[in-house]
Amino acid sequence: MPTPDTLARSLAAGAAAQTPLLRFEQLSKVYATPRGPYPVLADINLEVNRGEFVCVIGHSGCGKSTLLNMVSGFATPSSGQVLLNGAPIQRPGPDRMVVFQGYALLPWMTAYENVHLAIDSVQPNISEHQKREIAMEHLAMVGLTAAADKRITQLSGGMKQRVAIARALSIRPEVLILDEPFGALDAITKEELQEELLKIWRNFDCNTQQAGTQNCTVLMITHDIDEALFLADRLVMMTNGPAAGIGEVLTIPFPRPRSREEIMEDPRYYELRNQALDFLYNRFAHDEDEAA
Repeated sequence: MPTPDTLARSLAAGAAAQTPLLRFEQLSKVYATPRGPYPVLADINLEVNRGEFVCVIGHSGCGKSTLLNMVSGFATPSSGQVLLNGAPIQRPGPDRMVVFQGYALLPWMTAYENVHLAIDSVQPNISEHQKREIAMEHLAMVGLTAAADKRITQLSGGMKQRVAIARALSIRPEVLILDEPFGALDAITKEELQEELLKIWRNFDCNTQQAGTQNCTVLMITHDIDEALFLADRLVMMTNGPAAGIGEVLTIPFPRPRSREEIMEDPRYYELRNQALDFLYNRFAHDEDEAA
């Protein structure tokens, strides 16, 4: 029979697992323009569980990046709020790290120096030996040990994105925010990094600095339906702007770890793909004249 302390810890762990890590409450964003107020997002309500991988998809201009910028703290809501662990997000912080499509690396530095800089900014008081160990551990995680001393200008696009991922994970954020990280890569490199990202996400705990205990929470923007179906637990599909909202949320049923070949042989894959295509290109087809 479990002791009272053991039972209390178990109940607390269960409650934590069920409490959403992120909550969007009546979130809206309006930008001032020369033509007057422009409502980008309106009445966004969404809960994201701890350890969940959520992809956001929609046409250009639907506010996907604005939504994630409010999670990262780069933008503030016009109304409503984004809550992280129950507290409103008001500014950027090391508990949320962003990986951009354009890498955002310092080109005059090496791969190692880019990762080390992030660690030094967040944990300035640990020893240089510890900082080097953490930096090299994360470069090894993305397969870049041999390229650690190469400058960013000497790396391919895929290698640069691996450095960006290593840098983001090296400070153990609670939320990893990916803004179309593979959009500029060729198809082969893109698939390789998708596989690598899932492997890292499955086996590494971003928050407690221990391997294999709790997946980090991932929010990712993509324009690629196949990418979303392979990576995500849920696919959030946005309506068109202005005043874009969440039109539909698809739950991805494929078990993990995932095999791309097995998923593409599953009839449900094509049902979900067709549902997403219908949403984007029939129900909410992009109006080029309106966008202009």
